[in-house]
Amino acid sequence: MEKNLEKEFNYYLEHQLELLKKYEGKYLIIKDQKVVEFYNTEIEAYTKAKEKYELGTFLIQQCLPGDANYKQTFHSRVMFA
Repeated sequence: MEKNLEKEFNYYLEHQLELLKKYEGKYLIIKDQKVVEFYNTEIEAYTKAKEKYELGTFLIQQCLPGDANYKQTFHSRVMFA
């Protein structure tokens, strides 16, 4: 992850509980370590953000409890001997 996007994501993680109270389920546009806009859909958030901000300078993050919306688990049937 790029450095400035890492800062934006860390902002989300550090403020997730307070953001949930205000924006649960919404797609947040995070820029300069603050929520600058929010939308109901990811495509709407992306479309509006790319009109206003340079790509790579903002993060779009769905605001949900827990870590399911930003962590992935991959399963494999490969076994090691």
